[in-house]
Amino acid sequence: MTTATTIAELISWEALDSRGRPTVAVRVVLSGGVSANACVPSGASTGSHEALELRDGGGRYGGRGVRTAVNNVRVALADAVVGLDVADRDAVDLALRAADTSPGFAKLGANAILAVSVASARAAAAAAGTSLARHIRGDGPLPIPMPMVNILSGGAHAGGLIDIQDLLVIPTASSSFAEAIEWAAAVREATADLARHCAFREAVLVADEGGLGLALDSNREALELLVDGIVHAGFTPGEDVHIALDVAATEFYRDGAYDLATEGRRLGSAELVDEVRAWCSDFPVVSVEDVVAEDDWDGWIRATEALGASVDLVGDDLFVTDVDRLKRGIETGAANSVLVKVNQNGTLMGAREVLRLAHDNGYRTVVSARSGETEDAWLVDLAVGWGAGQIKVGSTHRSERVAKWNRLLELEATEDTAFAGPWPDGRPTRTVLSRTA
Repeated sequence: MTTATTIAELISWEALDSRGRPTVAVRVVLSGGVSANACVPSGASTGSHEALELRDGGGRYGGRGVRTAVNNVRVALADAVVGLDVADRDAVDLALRAADTSPGFAKLGANAILAVSVASARAAAAAAGTSLARHIRGDGPLPIPMPMVNILSGGAHAGGLIDIQDLLVIPTASSSFAEAIEWAAAVREATADLARHCAFREAVLVADEGGLGLALDSNREALELLVDGIVHAGFTPGEDVHIALDVAATEFYRDGAYDLATEGRRLGSAELVDEVRAWCSDFPVVSVEDVVAEDDWDGWIRATEALGASVDLVGDDLFVTDVDRLKRGIETGAANSVLVKVNQNGTLMGAREVLRLAHDNGYRTVVSARSGETEDAWLVDLAVGWGAGQIKVGSTHRSERVAKWNRLLELEATEDTAFAGPWPDGRPTRTVLSRTA
């Protein structure tokens, strides 16, 4: 039976992400006249186990075109979902899964499937006259997540200038999201100011996610600069503001070892864990993502035993927002936190299942954007509606990043919200000595 919330039509087109690469955009039109759009992201540092984007190959956009995926939305996926009622939260995603049973949605493309999944959820919220966050969460204050904000970049996000992919700040002592993002912006500007005074002319430029890409001599020097930036901004490292790292170790894993090209060193798995443990001891680091490579399960277990009591060890490439890989992590004691990237999974339902499994087993969760983003901010509503606790979208520069922060500012200003930090047990508490800025 057709209702006002029945899908009547799918419209799809090729849009551009923040790196000038094509991505899939979809509009879902309901029988009652309501419609909603969604544009999906793509990653630069991608895990080999995540759901698969469908790219055209050939000459257009260096082979990165998505016209095939766009056409799959208009034909195969439209055939699967037109006539379904978006008021049934999982009906669309179940139909999308049934339409492509290939591993990682390789046949029709996870980029095509996710765009339909998100646009359908947005259409359902619009038809209900509410925000996507409220539609997902229901009654009560919306939990605004703690931001993890990129300050310095290396790895795949900044041409390998340093080995660590991202160094971020968490404004742990802030009392609202508005205050948290203000503090993070101040740290970024203070760090850029210090870099310019140290003759880093590239401090006026930005990396893929809006951070500073600086040709530093070592990874430790990057940590030292960030601590100095926190102090220069007027905050106390380890009290007001803490540090998060995205090591992205898979990116520099070669033939059974880890190549720290910046420093000319080659480390075994245990040595890399010891290196990161030293960083966590010497600096106010409370979160480390992808500490070792995606399939170095023994290394992950070793790192969790060594650091898990005091540091969030976040699995991104390790878990790729996949239930089965997370189950293995839970069973073996690998990591204690999960990065949730919905395009790694392919549907909102699948990503939500991962987040719930994580919460049920005491793992913290961080909803994350990708390096190839658009100005679309639906990710924020998911992080809020799902009660993720933390969100990571990049820095306070580049409009595709700021769009997400602005959406959080909007929700905090216009909805009934609570700024709920991710550490209800009082962690983190470790401090480091203030450095001379």
